[in-house]
Amino acid sequence: MVPGLGLVLWEALARAGAIPPNWLPAPSAIAETIRDLAVRGGLWAHLAATLARVASGFALGAAVATALGVLTGASARARALLDPTLQALRNIPSMAWIPLFLLWLGIQEASKVTLIAVGAFFPVYLNLVQGILHIDRRLVEVGRVFGYRGLPLVRRVLFPATLPAYLTGLRGGLGLAWMFVVAAELMGASRGLGFLMVDGQASSRADLVLAALVLFAALGKASDALLVQVGRRFQRG
Repeated sequence: MVPGLGLVLWEALARAGAIPPNWLPAPSAIAETIRDLAVRGGLWAHLAATLARVASGFALGAAVATALGVLTGASARARALLDPTLQALRNIPSMAWIPLFLLWLGIQEASKVTLIAVGAFFPVYLNLVQGILHIDRRLVEVGRVFGYRGLPLVRRVLFPATLPAYLTGLRGGLGLAWMFVVAAELMGASRGLGFLMVDGQASSRADLVLAALVLFAALGKASDALLVQVGRRFQRG
């Protein structure tokens, strides 16, 4: 209700000339820009490029975070060796990685995917470690009483106990992957929603910039909803 009323008010103020169109175009103008991009065919290439980068970076970051999270969460020695360094790296601003990745990996896809992976890594890692550390040890003892050892213990006891925290970390990592892809697509990209934003800024087209923002919001929300649904299936299972 409230978002709808806000859009109506925004449209009315824009049509009345109370808001400069070069600052904040009307919602109808933004919708028309998205439609034009779709009709020309360029939109789908930009969407595909951004989605591929987010998917690759998120998968890489989540996979490494899962491996290190399990290792440091389960082993006090590994936690003492690795966790202080990872906590220090967590405080480095995202933009500070860009010159290093460009130097190491160039301006191709590898540097972009790596930057997104860094963004996705830390929420997954932190939540998984905390989930493991806060497992009720009585659950482990009960599992062992029932004869669970090794992989069966992980699958039947440890995984369900850490799953809520892990899913929270995955959602946080996915959200940061969408944020980091904007910075990644400033690194010499010729396609993607971030490229559309840069193009809109260079051509003084606020409608193009806002259209890219709307698409970022829609795709981010859709991917988060999909992850939530997958998580619920695992929890029910």
